[in-house]
Amino acid sequence: MKPTDFFTLANGVTIPAIGFGTWQIPPGNIAYNAVREALRAGYRHIDTAQAYGNEASVGKAILDSGIPRSEIFVTSKLPAEIKSYEKAVRHAELTMKNIGLDYIDLYLIHAPWPWTEIGADYTKENIKVWKAMEEFYKSGKTRSIGISNFSVKDIDAILENSRIKPMVNQIKLHIGHRQEEITSHCTLNGILVEGYSPLATGKILSNGEIARIAGKYGKSVAQVSVRYVLQKGALPLPKSVHPDYIRQNIDINFEITEDDISRLDSLK
Repeated sequence: MKPTDFFTLANGVTIPAIGFGTWQIPPGNIAYNAVREALRAGYRHIDTAQAYGNEASVGKAILDSGIPRSEIFVTSKLPAEIKSYEKAVRHAELTMKNIGLDYIDLYLIHAPWPWTEIGADYTKENIKVWKAMEEFYKSGKTRSIGISNFSVKDIDAILENSRIKPMVNQIKLHIGHRQEEITSHCTLNGILVEGYSPLATGKILSNGEIARIAGKYGKSVAQVSVRYVLQKGALPLPKSVHPDYIRQNIDINFEITEDDISRLDSLK
């Protein structure tokens, strides 16, 4: 990727077109070193969450990098279990304390339901939480707000009860898991889709067909997988703690042909 590659959110804020994910990266030196390595490799978009427990390590790595704060796009997330206005306000403040930055660039509701109740209906609660998100945005502590893991139904509930529309929906997106209904609905409503787990948490790295296609471009399966998400119009969020893979995952300045995209689309 080039530093000039961006998406533009509905409010005009630009966001680097590939992000570095930190899910499952332990706090402390491991997270700190991974983020420092990502920034050295050229990433300018770092994604964390309060639930990851590594906000402080991510923030310190950003501050210690020597890169101007304005050049780094930082995302965090409200824990999925927080489903009241009052708690949402408190946890937004806690994220700011943890991360140690004057502002963040994107703040998301991590999921429409607590992780222990996946699929449960928290529509009324999410509408109340969104009011807190809107206030957080108006305060200037975040430059944009959005959602994560929201279905079409969940998205519509927010759209119908908001003054400020979500600017992003971060969902699991990778070859074999395209989530077309959600992505189409987001596009229709001016919501950028971010795709986490573009490597399917490593499950597609041994896929023979993807390897065959990758060989045509002289690239790895991981690089083709990240590039695929980008060419589907979504923003990929690869993650790794290994310096070589961190650098490799952002080295995707190539184009997958339409025929090969169709082949990848057909994979399950």
